[in-house]
Amino acid sequence: MQASPATYPAACRVSVAPMMQRTDRHCRYFHRLLAPAAGLYTEMVHAQAVVRARDGRFLNHHPAERPLALQLGGSDPGLLAQASALAADAGFNEINLNAGCPSSRVRAGRFGACLMHEPGLVAECVTAMRAAAGNRPVTVKTRIGTNHKPRFEQLLTFAQAVRNAGAQALAVHARIAVLEGLSPRENRNVPPLRYEAVYRLKRELPELRVVLNGGVSSAAEIAAHIRHVDGVMLGRAAYSNPWLLAACADSAAAPRRREQVVKAMVDYARREGRSGVPLGAITRHMAGLYAGQPGAGKWRRALARHASVPANQAAIMLDCIPSSLRRAA
Repeated sequence: MQASPATYPAACRVSVAPMMQRTDRHCRYFHRLLAPAAGLYTEMVHAQAVVRARDGRFLNHHPAERPLALQLGGSDPGLLAQASALAADAGFNEINLNAGCPSSRVRAGRFGACLMHEPGLVAECVTAMRAAAGNRPVTVKTRIGTNHKPRFEQLLTFAQAVRNAGAQALAVHARIAVLEGLSPRENRNVPPLRYEAVYRLKRELPELRVVLNGGVSSAAEIAAHIRHVDGVMLGRAAYSNPWLLAACADSAAAPRRREQVVKAMVDYARREGRSGVPLGAITRHMAGLYAGQPGAGKWRRALARHASVPANQAAIMLDCIPSSLRRAA
């Protein structure tokens, strides 16, 4: 049975991109409080790690995080299929293949952005993943090209290959990936954004769900892009200014005040504290909650001071809110 579009992240109007050392389970729980209807993604994890981990640590998540996608790295169809089956059993709503990471380590392992040069192999991977994932949609995240293949025709060929293999959505970072000479961080900023390439892809393949990623930082920008594509994926903006998620949330259940979110995170942290999680592992994702508000720096510094406190003492988070921020929307 085909999954309903409303049940998986790529079908959401707004989603949060997979970000290494950012979108762990604590971050995702926090983001879910802010945006009940947004799509959330795990950090990228290699398919081999998922298959070999006997404790299932790469699949652990709270049911409240859903709709949730597991992002896999790799290029071995067999391993990706095994990892996809495990992800489906663990309750993930979508399995996403990374074909856009420009890291040299990733490239050395023959996955990430270099897979844009091998659309046939990516199609094999998608086919294998779909066969193993049951009714879970399989999607792909990529870039508009690489410095070796920057032309639109190559993006179109790649997109047609994954569409023909049954991928149900393609998330596209609107920059090329420079595979030599730029760090992953520089690849997020140096190559120019080319939104028109993503818009054109949607026009050329109207039957394929296309999600735009890259440089989006406001609700107004989201609304502008949605006129051309099916969804928008936020990256660093959602992390540095997470209240943006609440501002553009589709759900009436979105919080009206930041303090509501802090109180909910206190309850979450207390539960996590029973397993020895330090408070800082949770609050590091919350530092930007008051971004742009007078007193935001005091909030950040107070959280940092209490990072080593056991999470079962999470009520201290409420004391970190300066009086000037108590009524912040």
